[in-house]
Amino acid sequence: MNRYEVFMKVIEKGSFTKAAEDFGYTQSAVSQMIKTLEDELSTTLISRSRKGISLTPDGKEFFPFISNVSHAYRELMEKSKEMQGLESGNIRIGTFSSVSSQWLPSLIKDFKKSYPSVHFQLQQGEYTSIVQYIREGSVDFGFVNPEAAEELQTIPLKEDEMLAVLPVDHPLATHPTVTMEDLLKEPFILLEEGHLSEPLEIFKKNNLHPNIQFRVHDDYTIMSMVENGLGISILPQLVLNKVSYHLAIKKITPPIVRTIGIAFKNKRTLPIASRYFVDFLIHKFGVKP
Repeated sequence: MNRYEVFMKVIEKGSFTKAAEDFGYTQSAVSQMIKTLEDELSTTLISRSRKGISLTPDGKEFFPFISNVSHAYRELMEKSKEMQGLESGNIRIGTFSSVSSQWLPSLIKDFKKSYPSVHFQLQQGEYTSIVQYIREGSVDFGFVNPEAAEELQTIPLKEDEMLAVLPVDHPLATHPTVTMEDLLKEPFILLEEGHLSEPLEIFKKNNLHPNIQFRVHDDYTIMSMVENGLGISILPQLVLNKVSYHLAIKKITPPIVRTIGIAFKNKRTLPIASRYFVDFLIHKFGVKP
């Protein structure tokens, strides 16, 4: 275990003792590794008190750089494993709830038929945080709307229609379709997806101003809130395919469509297991090279 990773674990756990337990080291060994890092940087990174540990001012300055080195070291070790073959691979994916609940279980199941020893690590987020995970190296690639990842390489996979979600006793529930103007008068529950929100973009494009009462990061929480009459929302069809909530789901005129794709820094430098899975996705969704 390298000293940069040990440093990150100490900060994550807020304790030398807990970090040592995670690694199976002694506390003195962890302390010595932190001391070696501090000597290397000619400063003190962590201060200790009765209340626990905290970063020194220098520690705060160095933290993002040490984090990058830690992630880079991990990628180096993954590359070393890659040279030994795909069987030891670990695929790290940034994803949001509709993809992780509706797509990934069956995709992973199919992929593991060919590569049963490959491991998956899913990191939940929204567009903005997933892009950040990719940039910092904490995931190999991520599912996003390509419009939210302009500085990364992206591959569009599929379009997903956005639908209006209403309480079943709502007056609009009897309408065959609804318009964006119809939704303006109601308390609106916005699905927070970072700096890009497909419904908000359409509202802005048409100079409309929804009555946003709630901002929520989880699709299923929104469905429960709508079911309980707290407002209305617009959610992706993907997440509405299998729901047990009692809701009225209506098409919007004109339609709102989002694109779901994958993003990464450079496909050629992905760990071999992630590269294979990306190629598997491209084939599965029938994307042309």
